[in-house]
Amino acid sequence: MSIRWKLLWSYAAMLIVPLMFLVLISALLLIVFRGDVRSIHSIYESKIEGIEENDYNRLVKRTLAQNPQLLTDTAYLRELSAELAARQVSLLVREESRTVYASSAIAGDPVLTSDLPPYAHPDFRKDTTVKIDDVWYQIVQYDLKAADGKPVSLFLLTKIDPLVHFAKRWFPIVFAAAVAALILTNAALTYYMSTRIIRPLLALRQAAGRFSEGELEVPIAVKGKDEIGQLGVTFENMRVRLKESVSLQMQYEKNRKQLIANISHDLKTPITAIKGYVDGILEGIADTPEKHERYMKTIASKADELDKLIDELFLYAKLDMQKVPFPMQPMSVRGLLNDWSEDLGFELEKNGVTLERDFDLPAAVCVRVDPDSFKRVLGNIIQNSLKYMDKARPSIRLSARTINEAVEIVIEDNGSGIPAEALPLVFDPFYRAEWSRNARTGGSGLGLAIAKQIMMAHEGDIRAESVAGGRDALDFDDGDRRRRGRWRQIKGY
Repeated sequence: MSIRWKLLWSYAAMLIVPLMFLVLISALLLIVFRGDVRSIHSIYESKIEGIEENDYNRLVKRTLAQNPQLLTDTAYLRELSAELAARQVSLLVREESRTVYASSAIAGDPVLTSDLPPYAHPDFRKDTTVKIDDVWYQIVQYDLKAADGKPVSLFLLTKIDPLVHFAKRWFPIVFAAAVAALILTNAALTYYMSTRIIRPLLALRQAAGRFSEGELEVPIAVKGKDEIGQLGVTFENMRVRLKESVSLQMQYEKNRKQLIANISHDLKTPITAIKGYVDGILEGIADTPEKHERYMKTIASKADELDKLIDELFLYAKLDMQKVPFPMQPMSVRGLLNDWSEDLGFELEKNGVTLERDFDLPAAVCVRVDPDSFKRVLGNIIQNSLKYMDKARPSIRLSARTINEAVEIVIEDNGSGIPAEALPLVFDPFYRAEWSRNARTGGSGLGLAIAKQIMMAHEGDIRAESVAGGRDALDFDDGDRRRRGRWRQIKGY
């Protein structure tokens, strides 16, 4: 059974069950106090509290109507008044406009006697409820003829509680109104719950159906702060994440295909060269010892290049799967950079490259790093800078400083610069800003990708910047490039 029908049946039960219990309890109460269900109608047939219809018949039709002289018999009226007084009913007999007899409870109330209805005609009977002097009375009036033919009105009066009178008189209307209000309230509640629960659930079901078919573009418009609204927000977050996941998966698939293509290209290049030189030896092209030696050295060089590429590819795969252990230890950043840059300066000087250093941080500033991996990151960046040096005075600047709770290391060069569209991709595996992948700028294409993976494992980040046509503190030529690495600063070592 669907939630819609469950709610409809539950609200119907909320309506029907209380009504059934109301009717049942009312019937039981009437049976207890009235003795029989068939006597229920007597509540409305009896107009005087405490006097039944058969009392009227006995009193008026069988007694007074047949013995009109009793209407003026004071002794009889006094006896009848005493009997009625036991039932809180007062008696008043009026002949023409003169009061012949009045019960003691109302005898001294001239306002009451003057406000009683006038005589109508013989055998006239009227049941009324009137308010006299701020008191409610129920009155039964009988108009008869006395023994001498004069008009006589007999009144039976009883004081009634206003609430009791209202309840007896208006109970059917009040009961019907209560039932109508209950039905309308139930209908309104059903409609409200349908709009607040059923419709949002249907919207979520439709959205789930679209999700299963791969349609993730349409947002979910379920609103509200209740549980359904929160579920809608969760669904919308799931849709956004699924969409991002699908987009990311598509990008991963594209990158994977590109990666396979790049790996195939970079592996095939040295293998092709090796096969060519081997065929040259086998076919006797290397017919002199000098050629043979040159061919063998070329084969060995290409084999070393291939071996290095495979090693770097294997290292990148292990880093990507986070399976490379890093023996972390606290190191002084300034001391580590000083030692490494001294060796670097000698190497760069041999190649005619100027190295400038600017370490603006205390010697006590330490970070937890793996020294060998850290030096590999710096070395890969320097090697990348050297590949693209195209100035008469090549320069590299190494600087470090603290920013808030982090250490920032900046490596700048005055190379050829990086195109703006290539900046977000320079740390991707096998990516090169020039698509020719020529041997001059060659390499595995994994150096910066490995550097990024190591930085991520050290809970740091690395990024590249390129300023085309600009000049900096080193008086670089146009097209300088910067590589920045940042680590969280750790003190107290």
